Amino acid sequence: MDIEVGGFLGFVILVLDIWAIIKITQSAASTGNKVFWVVLILMLPVVGLIIWWFAGPKAIN
Repeated sequence: MDIEVGGFLGFVILVLDIWAIIKITQSAASTGNKVFWVVLILMLPVVGLIIWWFAGPKAIN
């Protein structure tokens, strides 16, 4: 049962990371800032996602 829950949780984190990276690329931030946020999310998937949620660049509406 632990493998099933861990696999599902990992999948959810992967989907959220991909969603965040898409939102970062759609933001009005500079290229350097976009690269920084994408690398942060790739290196620290959970922590980077949380930090981006509160402090990262927002998408253009």
